[in-house]
Amino acid sequence: MPPAAPSPILRRRRLGVELRRLRETAHLTGDQVIDHLGWASASKLSRLENGRSRPDPQDVRKLLDLYHADEALRVELLGFTHEAGDIRGWLKSYPAMTQQQRGFAELEAGCAEISEYNPVLVPGLLQTTGYARVRISSARLVDQEAGGPEVEEDIETEIKARLARQSLLLRETDAPRYTAVLEETALGHRAGPPKVLGEQLAQLCELAMLPNVTLHVLPRDTPIGRWYLPPTAFSLYRFADPLDPETLAIEGGFTDVMSTEAIALNRYKVVFEWLCTAALSATDTLSWLMESSGRLSGAVIPSTVVNGPATAPVQRRGYSGRLTER
Repeated sequence: MPPAAPSPILRRRRLGVELRRLRETAHLTGDQVIDHLGWASASKLSRLENGRSRPDPQDVRKLLDLYHADEALRVELLGFTHEAGDIRGWLKSYPAMTQQQRGFAELEAGCAEISEYNPVLVPGLLQTTGYARVRISSARLVDQEAGGPEVEEDIETEIKARLARQSLLLRETDAPRYTAVLEETALGHRAGPPKVLGEQLAQLCELAMLPNVTLHVLPRDTPIGRWYLPPTAFSLYRFADPLDPETLAIEGGFTDVMSTEAIALNRYKVVFEWLCTAALSATDTLSWLMESSGRLSGAVIPSTVVNGPATAPVQRRGYSGRLTER
């Protein structure tokens, strides 16, 4: 499987960082730029610099002219502009993708490292088909009961979209380093029917054996740092290109927040380090997962990882099995 192309959202953010740097180097304020180009609203420049809008190539050319960007930089940034708008081209990497999953997939594409913590759920990149179906169905039920908008995609399409994202952990080259802290309570009986939970635990066992994946289970009664209590789920993304800004995603019940601000990123990096320190080691976590899987599912034997290659040998911690396609 080839490395994933940089996502449009990543290119928008990189373009925005460069445009802001060029403006500041030219000693121009945002208002001065708006006045010079005759744009109707200051928010247009703000959206471009913050990577919140699809860039118009003509607008970017005008900014590059104003900032007297050299030719090499012009070519690079206009290339970013094209990639930032090429949603259809990027989506060809995925057999299925829904609007709900796209935001996460765009962040994950081009990542060198992903760190995740969720106090109540197994993260999407680790979910089995059955677990994903339970989670998506329950969320749809809440929306229906609350009178929320009707979702166009059916549940099976949404599941395929979620599983399509998981392929990045199994890339033969440039697979990201993935680390997750899983709360023990998120792996208990409340998570789903016994069969679903048994399959999920079995898959976590297999994923924990991948050379680029590290899982930590956090026992329910273990204190974190100086009695710190993480308020919410979050993910940290570091990209292969060091000039692409690291990103924090804070996951709420029904709303997600993303940030590239250094202060926010550093706070959550500290929290993640505390979580990893408090949790079981990778080796002890694998033992915990295997024992829990055995107790719960009995005859269920880890045999697959979603979307995995048919013959992906695992050479880790003495495991001699194979990951096969589900």
